[in-house]
Amino acid sequence: MQKLIRYKTLLFMLLPSAALVIIFSYLPIGGLVMAFKRFNYADGIFGSPWVGLDNFRFFFESGKAFTVTRNTALYNLAFILINTVLEIAFAIILSEMAGKWLKKITQSIIFLPYFISWVIVGSIAYSLLSYETGTLNGILRAMGVDPINFYGEAGWWPLIIVAFSAWKGVGYGVVVYLASILGVDGSLHEAAAIDGANIFQRIRYITIPSITPTVITLTLLALGKIFRGNLDLFYQLVGQNGTLFDKTDVIDTYVFRMTIAATDVGQTVAIGFYQSVLCFITIIIANWIVKKKDENYSLFYLQGSGLSLDIPVCPGMSDTVSDCNWLLTDLGELYYTKRL
Repeated sequence: MQKLIRYKTLLFMLLPSAALVIIFSYLPIGGLVMAFKRFNYADGIFGSPWVGLDNFRFFFESGKAFTVTRNTALYNLAFILINTVLEIAFAIILSEMAGKWLKKITQSIIFLPYFISWVIVGSIAYSLLSYETGTLNGILRAMGVDPINFYGEAGWWPLIIVAFSAWKGVGYGVVVYLASILGVDGSLHEAAAIDGANIFQRIRYITIPSITPTVITLTLLALGKIFRGNLDLFYQLVGQNGTLFDKTDVIDTYVFRMTIAATDVGQTVAIGFYQSVLCFITIIIANWIVKKKDENYSLFYLQGSGLSLDIPVCPGMSDTVSDCNWLLTDLGELYYTKRL
């Protein structure tokens, strides 16, 4: 109760956001009941007949369950690994740049693709990869090499999708990791330099260990979405090209096609429910593994009094700033957080 009184102003400020989350995130959960019904608009959600697990059975017997689940997981693993390495590398390079204006210009160039719509990215991809008019095939023809039919050969698309994902998304992560690096005490680098440590040794023994909590937190958040495909990315790059579906079809694009084809709504909800359960299991297992290594790096943990979570707290309201850590929210906002 004392903590509620102490942080009453922050809690009051949190009410509008909490209301939005409840209305748009928690109330719609009731619609999951459609996963177990043969939904029809005449009877509504609760009046439609129950079918048990038939909607799930349809998905697994369709032959697509393994393919889309595999593709979703593998693509997201590639996104996490490649994007994280690139983000950390670019953030370290930017932090070591001497020129102020060069650093700002480079950071802006890296961050710019993040603001480009996936619709525009899809058009860029087509202008590069088109068999007849694509820039890459134009270069190949000029070199006397046979052009490549990218939109007719599925084997190229895992590389293409991962490349475009990195190009568009790395800039955002660079900003986050750069903020974490700039928060490292500069005296540590100065002391190491005086002791004779070169730049690579300072990065290895000071910078990387200092941002490890940030890396682990962001990785755990990403793992929680490992079975969620980026519909914008896959649909705008691939579209309705059935030739590429074996290598590019993910859970989200499969559900989207079923929805626009006016398939039974209950079946699409069942697939979404299946996807949510996989994500929940993944984040629980990943957090448990991290907690076994170091409990301070976990997103949540169980204590004798119940579940402990990180919640936003301003540094000014903490007894010591050293008790606080940086945490990135889904809204892209940085907060100081403290374990209570």
